[in-house]
Amino acid sequence: MIARTLATLLCGVGVYVSAFMFDKSRRAARGEVPGPSVVKTRRAHLLGVPNSLLGLIYYPAIAIAVWLLAQRWELLVVLAIALGAAITSAVLAYSLLFITRRQCPYCWTAHSVNWALLVLCGWLFLQAS
Repeated sequence: MIARTLATLLCGVGVYVSAFMFDKSRRAARGEVPGPSVVKTRRAHLLGVPNSLLGLIYYPAIAIAVWLLAQRWELLVVLAIALGAAITSAVLAYSLLFITRRQCPYCWTAHSVNWALLVLCGWLFLQAS
């Protein structure tokens, strides 16, 4: 119960961050964001759409999945998806630190959420019978 509740709360934070960054990416596409910004880089669109849009799908899906899925194989799928998000966050964090060298507290919040969700999904998987 604790892991599911924490995962849901973290997903709520992830949705907030994703919504903020998605709005910023839409404003940037219209030329309304002056100066450099992470949303203007190619790394902000890893799969051809804004990463924040993927977050708007990912976080609610994880929040629902941790409550509805209980079978070990189902939680393994959720864990694999969370692992993919955590690896993507590691790549983007590396980019923030060493390539773009930009400060982005919203990005770091999302990365932290992704890494914490990986731990919680792993915990749920290990607890499943």
